[in-house]
Amino acid sequence: MDWKILATTFGAIFLAELGDKTQLACILMAAKTGKPWTVFLGTSLALVMVSLIGVLLAQALVNFLPTEWIKRGAAVGFMVIGALMLWGKL
Repeated sequence: MDWKILATTFGAIFLAELGDKTQLACILMAAKTGKPWTVFLGTSLALVMVSLIGVLLAQALVNFLPTEWIKRGAAVGFMVIGALMLWGKL
């Protein structure tokens, strides 16, 4: 196991998810249901599954496309989303 990649991934995802809509939804759900451990288990499983899908998709893409194309595609996607948010379309 590459501990540097593990630590970098953990740090990046931890900071990106801190205070986002997913965390706010978890807070509201736990407060509403009064079952924080059930909400924790459900949200943990959901985040694991979403991450698994992302990793498997990335693995499939690198088998067919050069990494540089994937990076450019991601950059264009983020710019489009940012522009749509800026203009109030998203």
